[in-house]
Amino acid sequence: MNARTFFMKILFTSPLLCALPVFALEILPYEPARLQTLQQQGKPVALDFHADWCSTCKLQDKALNQLKTEPGLDITVLRVDYDKEKDLRKTHKIRYQSTIVVFKGDKETGRILGDTELDKIRAGLKGAL
Repeated sequence: MNARTFFMKILFTSPLLCALPVFALEILPYEPARLQTLQQQGKPVALDFHADWCSTCKLQDKALNQLKTEPGLDITVLRVDYDKEKDLRKTHKIRYQSTIVVFKGDKETGRILGDTELDKIRAGLKGAL
């Protein structure tokens, strides 16, 4: 057995790897095609209307990054540039940065309005699962 085959056997049959939870919260930049694809597939998705200058947005970002390691939170968060995506803001009636709109497919399931508490953000995101 060569070294590569041995390594692959170890990698894919290790009980430690089998026991690791799957972490699925993913934060990606907003792209219209990405949102459309996720919604057409009926997947849970959130639009995070974020501004780099916003201190509340920074705290929400910290909470979202903590949730990346949470098993079972299978949702894609699309980071929307609040200052640039004016048409998208109008479409979703977004008045303030630090607003997260949560969808299951194309159906809105909730909004997180300026909240920075980890438990509240988690609960809001889980509304789409």
